[in-house]
Amino acid sequence: MSTQPVEPKPTHSPNLVQIGSPIEDVIQQRLLEERARLESEAGVAKREVHHFKRPAERHFTAGQRGDTTLLFGGLTWKHEKLVHGALEGLGYRAEAVPTPNVKAFQTGKEYGNNGQCNPTYFTVGNLVQYLQNLEEQGLSKQEIIDRYVFFTAGACGPCRFGMYEAEYRLALRNAGFDGFRVLLFQQSGGLSQSDAEAGLEMNLDFFLGILNALNCGDVMNEVGYAIRPFEVVPGETDRVLDEGMDYMHEVFRKKRPWKLDEHMSKYLGGFADTAEYVGKFVKQLKGDEYVPALKECRDRFNSVDLDRLRVKPIVKITGEFWAQTTEGDGNFNMFNFLQKEGAQVLVEPIGTWIMYMIHQVVQKYKDFKGLEEGAVLPPIWKLGTRAKIEFGFRQKVAKLKLAEAIFKGEYHKIVDTMGGLAHHLADQYELQRIGHPFYNSRTGGGEGHLEVAKNIYYSNKDLAHMVLSLKPFGCMPSTQSDGAQSAVVSNYKDMIYLPVETSGEGEINAHSRVQMALGEAKNKAKKEFAEVLQKTNLTLDQCRAWVEAHPETKRPMYAVPHSKGVVGLAANFVMHIADRMKQERALAN
Repeated sequence: MSTQPVEPKPTHSPNLVQIGSPIEDVIQQRLLEERARLESEAGVAKREVHHFKRPAERHFTAGQRGDTTLLFGGLTWKHEKLVHGALEGLGYRAEAVPTPNVKAFQTGKEYGNNGQCNPTYFTVGNLVQYLQNLEEQGLSKQEIIDRYVFFTAGACGPCRFGMYEAEYRLALRNAGFDGFRVLLFQQSGGLSQSDAEAGLEMNLDFFLGILNALNCGDVMNEVGYAIRPFEVVPGETDRVLDEGMDYMHEVFRKKRPWKLDEHMSKYLGGFADTAEYVGKFVKQLKGDEYVPALKECRDRFNSVDLDRLRVKPIVKITGEFWAQTTEGDGNFNMFNFLQKEGAQVLVEPIGTWIMYMIHQVVQKYKDFKGLEEGAVLPPIWKLGTRAKIEFGFRQKVAKLKLAEAIFKGEYHKIVDTMGGLAHHLADQYELQRIGHPFYNSRTGGGEGHLEVAKNIYYSNKDLAHMVLSLKPFGCMPSTQSDGAQSAVVSNYKDMIYLPVETSGEGEINAHSRVQMALGEAKNKAKKEFAEVLQKTNLTLDQCRAWVEAHPETKRPMYAVPHSKGVVGLAANFVMHIADRMKQERALAN
């Protein structure tokens, strides 16, 4: 039986148009023409699309250091003065941008995007305003672009802080300073060397100089706030503080980084870099360049007469980093307002934030232990792999624990040198323990769990009558924190906690809310003082007479111990007077 060959069936209908065929080209052309006709009839204007591309950054190189000024800002004037001295000591030309004002806020809104938080508007507008002032003084825009760079911190995460760099660049371009260099120091990752190359050298000398400046600024700042409410002669504390800051600025400006001797360097050969690195650490830990200068500042502060029997409620400041730090229109000049209203302000040191960042990395290492090698830890019988993971983990954590110990030790050395008026840094592991039940300590963004934890810490440890949280309008991490604070306040009935959102407007409303909460804190402090007088069987006149008989107790550096369950300085001072009276009576008998 013969078979006929079977013809293959077509895989498609012969009526379908092949893509790329002349007929398809005609169809596409007619579709385009019809679309153009309909858009024309509807009045739709077709625009060419230009996608955003990050502009190429002009480098800041080592050869430009001599004629390029490094601008920085965003802290208190005390911190900025010492950072300025440290930068000049490292060989940079530096200048601190003035404290932002409402005009800077308006400038930031004019040249920046809508919907930003007020720290963005204040800091961005402040930089533009500073450059505009330089132009008014006779410098051309090109001279400003060539001779100045701005150094600032950046971040990534849920808050708008991660967008600061883009906002700086947009506002600078809109203000006519396109091409102005912005050097961004990331909280995690350091300075991008593609941005700065060798112009700003992020070496050990730089970090030690800046950290020393920030630590001294923290302590000097807190000492000023601790003395000012009780000064007998108004303005005396500020006068001494100004003199002390000028003196410390010169100390930082004249200090030069420690270097290995040239002959020793040649002798050590390839080990010279390691030896110099170790030498710098040893010099930092064992050296005393700053100690004599700080003692001089301490003695100057100790010349101020105090009246510790004034009843002042202690208000602890917390909140978003910039809003709780700045001392100007950015937080409604809140610190000055509180002092004028009769409060003692307990400011937040930058050192707490540095310790928090180290602590968060330690926590991350603990949470991600072994995950670099796979999704889960290897089985227990793979002892070699397990041991390798454990060793690597412990090595990384040990380095950070050492960094924590060194930083805390250096900070507390400054506190003790300045008479112990400033507080020691709060323990991050305790803050994590007390804050985690209300706010997950793994949550990033802003100050994370710190806002909740510090509220509990300073209230429960008898360190503050009231906690005031300052944050920008619409700050997401702080808003999340406020949600958790309602649970905190419901668990701690005696706590006085007030969150205040700041912006470029609304100062009167914010001050009014603070006055109401502060009134409650004042009553709390007065009640506490009255109870202490009753407990010690003393009168205010008896206490004042004892102070007159012991003039050394008028000195700021005179140590007044903290009594358990007592918050205010006046109440603690009465407890101390009662103890001293008992001792004197015992000696007399």
